[in-house]
Amino acid sequence: MRVSTVEQMRNMDKRAMEEYGIEGKLLMENAAHAVYFIILKVIGNVRGKNFVTFAGPGNNGGDAIAVSRKLYSNGANVKIYLMSDPEKYKGHTRMNYEIAEKIGIPIEQFMGDNAIVRKNITTANAIVDGILGTGTSRNVEGKYAEAIKIINESGKTVFSVDIPSGIDGNTGKVMGIAVKADYTVTFGLPKIGNILYPGYEYCGKLYTSHISFPPKNYEDREIKVMINEPTKLPLRMKDGHKGTFGDALFIAGAGKYYGAPYFSSISFLKAGGGYSRLASPKSVIPFIGVEGREIVFHPMLETEDGSISYIARDEILEIVKNVDFVVIGPGTSLNEETQKLILDLIPQIDKPLLIDGDGLTALSKNVDILNERNAETVITPHLGEMSRLVNKNIKEILDNRIEIARNFASNYNTIVVLKGAHTQVAMTDGRVYINLSGNSGMATAGSGDVLTGTIAAMYGLGLKFEDAIRMGVFVHGFSGDIAAERKGEDGITARDIMEFLPEAVKKIRQNLEEVWNRYKVEVI
Repeated sequence: MRVSTVEQMRNMDKRAMEEYGIEGKLLMENAAHAVYFIILKVIGNVRGKNFVTFAGPGNNGGDAIAVSRKLYSNGANVKIYLMSDPEKYKGHTRMNYEIAEKIGIPIEQFMGDNAIVRKNITTANAIVDGILGTGTSRNVEGKYAEAIKIINESGKTVFSVDIPSGIDGNTGKVMGIAVKADYTVTFGLPKIGNILYPGYEYCGKLYTSHISFPPKNYEDREIKVMINEPTKLPLRMKDGHKGTFGDALFIAGAGKYYGAPYFSSISFLKAGGGYSRLASPKSVIPFIGVEGREIVFHPMLETEDGSISYIARDEILEIVKNVDFVVIGPGTSLNEETQKLILDLIPQIDKPLLIDGDGLTALSKNVDILNERNAETVITPHLGEMSRLVNKNIKEILDNRIEIARNFASNYNTIVVLKGAHTQVAMTDGRVYINLSGNSGMATAGSGDVLTGTIAAMYGLGLKFEDAIRMGVFVHGFSGDIAAERKGEDGITARDIMEFLPEAVKKIRQNLEEVWNRYKVEVI
C-alpha cells in the first residue's frame, strides 16, 4: 500500500474531480459513509445512542457533519459543535452544515471549555473528531486546543476523520496537542502522518477507504512511499548444505565489545543463514566462542586497544573472496587505526555490504567513498548515526526523515535503513518503505546487531538484495513482537529478539497472510 503526502492527496482529490468527474460532494459523502461504517462495526446499532461531533470549517469538518447526519438518520442522538462561525463554512462543508440544520440536528458554536459541553460529552457513547485535517502544520492553540483537551479527558470512544486533530499529516508530529483517537478512518491513502510515530499511535486502529477513487488514482507510481509488506521467503532446498543458505562474513568486535559480534553473527544463523564467519580481534574470540560455537572464527591481529589492526586488511579481503555477504562495523570501536581500516575496506569489498555501528562513525568522516563501491550497499543508522552522516541535528531529521533518508540513498547509491519506531527503508531510486512491525521493547542495546544478522540471513536464503533488506527489517520487528507477547515489552533484550527469530521465520513460512494481517492497514 502506498502512503501519500498531504500535497499528493490534494492532487488525487483534484484528479478524481477533474479527470474522473467524481464530484467533491460525492467524495465527502463516501468519506462520511466510511467513518459511519466503522462506527457501526465498533458500536453496533446506533439507535438511541448519543454522539458528540466537533467539526472544523474545512473539509474535515464537512466529513464529520456528514457522519453526524448519517448517525441522526439512523436514530442516534447527535450534538454538533462547530469550531468556527458558521459563515466561514464554505462549499460542500457548508452544504452539509445546512442540511444538518434543516433536518433538526442540534448545532452550536463551540466557544470554549464549559460545563455544558462537558456535560453533553459525559452522556455520549462516542465522539466524532473532525476539528482539524491533515494540513495542520502549526501548533494548535485557543479553543481548538481546548476542544482537543476535552475530548482526551472524556474517556469516551473517539473516531477521528482522516487523521486525529493536531497531527501533522506530513510528519506524524503532535502540533502542541492532538486527539488520542481509538479509531481513525483515512481517505484515499494513508498519509505519512498516519503511519509515522507519534501520529500512528494517536490514530488508534487505522482504516483506509479509497472513497470511490479508481485504482489508477491511488496506485500512482509517482507516490514512492509505501508500507513495508513482507514477501514470500524462498523454499529451503531439501538437499541444500550450509553454503546453500548463505556464507556471510562479520567484521566486528573489539576489546570490551563482545555482544555486537556475537549477536550479529549468531542472528544470521537463527534467521536461517547457513555459514557464519566472524573476523574479530584474536583476544576477543575466546570470549565469544564460549557461547558462539556455531560461528567460524577468523582471529585478526589487533591494536593495543584490542581492536582489529590495519595489518589485517589483506587477510580480510582474502576472506571476502569466499563469502556472499559482508557486514562491517558492529562493535569495532572508535580506535583510530581500526576506523582507518574500515574506511579503506568499504570501497574495496566487492560483495554486498552492510555497514553498521562503529562502521558508520568511520563512514561519517568520508561518505563519498560509498560512490567508489561497485557492489550493493546498505547502511543501518539510528538517528544519532544518521545525524553524523548528513551533518544535521536529530530534530531536523525527525522533521523530515523520509526525504533525508531518500536523498542520502539517491546521492550515494546506498540503501538506507533509518532505524526507529516504524523504521524507514530508503531505496536508491526514491522509493521508501515504512515498516510496521516492532515495539518499544526493542529499543535496547544489541537490537541493531540482531537486525544486521537478520538482513544478511534473508539474503542468504535467496532473496534479492532489496527484498532481503525489507524482509530483514520486517522479520526482526516481528521477532521482537513475539518476544513482547511472551515476556512483555519491559525487559526485552537483544537475546530475546534473537531467540525468537526461528519462530518468526517459521510463522512467516506457514502463513504469511496471517502474519501480515497483524500489521496491515485495513481497507474498507
